[in-house]
Amino acid sequence: MIKIFLYLFALFSLSTNLFAKSEYVKDGINLYNKNQFEDAKFKFEQDIVFNPKSELSYLYLSKIFNKQDKKILEEKNLNTVMLLNPKNEEAIYNLARLKLKSSDYKKSKELNKKLKSICSKFCNKSDQLKIEIENLSKK
Repeated sequence: MIKIFLYLFALFSLSTNLFAKSEYVKDGINLYNKNQFEDAKFKFEQDIVFNPKSELSYLYLSKIFNKQDKKILEEKNLNTVMLLNPKNEEAIYNLARLKLKSSDYKKSKELNKKLKSICSKFCNKSDQLKIEIENLSKK
């Protein structure tokens, strides 16, 4: 009887935490869309406390740091997304763009090649990025 009670309690606690986590992400995205970046950042960080493997939270944190021109933090979060999911097209694309802006043409080209090999949503952006990399690396 006690085992059943503990099992039900654990199940209830887990489902409550999962609901709370998804609410942090949902709230964070809503705040991000309203350009309330500091409040959104807090929500994504809260989600990461409960779910350290929250790919979406790290991706949005990178977007926030991009808007705030905090390139080191943006790159750190993009690298975390790629560690969690090496096939996240948006993270690969954003990291390639970031490397291009810092004149790291070799790394940008390498990331874009990786993106091209797996792309489904970012194929056109990958093609455009390739042209941009070629044009800038010639200068």
